[in-house]
Amino acid sequence: YLALGDSLAFSYQPDLDFIHGYVDDFFSNLKGHGLQQLANMGCPGETSATMINGGCPYPFLRKYPYIGAQLAAAVNYLHGHAGKVSPVTLDIGANDLLPDINTSSCTISSTFSNDLANLDANLTGTILPQLKAALKVNNVVTGDLVMMNYYDPYQNICPDTVPYIQQINQHLASDVSGYGIIVDVFNAFGGAHVPNKNICTYTWMCSIFNDIHATTRGYSVIATTFENGTGY
Repeated sequence: YLALGDSLAFSYQPDLDFIHGYVDDFFSNLKGHGLQQLANMGCPGETSATMINGGCPYPFLRKYPYIGAQLAAAVNYLHGHAGKVSPVTLDIGANDLLPDINTSSCTISSTFSNDLANLDANLTGTILPQLKAALKVNNVVTGDLVMMNYYDPYQNICPDTVPYIQQINQHLASDVSGYGIIVDVFNAFGGAHVPNKNICTYTWMCSIFNDIHATTRGYSVIATTFENGTGY
């Protein structure tokens, strides 16, 4: 199992619990299907650009050691374990667009559309094609590529963000089409309804940390979403 992405893949929690994430939970499930090894390359703060070019801001937090860009490390890993890796999970894009959301004024930056277009280009032009190609042996795809969409941690304090998160998720679903599948974390977390009663239990938004990351319970919900979406 190769896990790729940002702080959610890494299993970040603001109380410094880094071992109860969706990757950990999903791996526990996969071991019941005979999976033996996990390589978690997720890096907190990763954007689609740093995934391609390197420069993740918190490389010291990575669980699986590698040098350079996450995408190159992932491709090398897949080539080094050809035909033996499945699934590959990916969550990326949140850090591309979070800077466009101002929670103090509940406004969206004018650069949102441009940043979303850059995310699309990075996913469809580089990240997803390279991962799918690296999953092929003799031109046959030998593993599943599974991407997740995002919940909206801000929907209770800034309900107007919901359509923008939905737009991001629509783009992610379109981007991954033809390369893999997407699992619907947004609706697993309660969907667009405001107020969303799950935000306080599935994320740290209502805690002293006021943090967007998932709680242990929230990560478990994400893992179950991967399990249900993949059927294993």
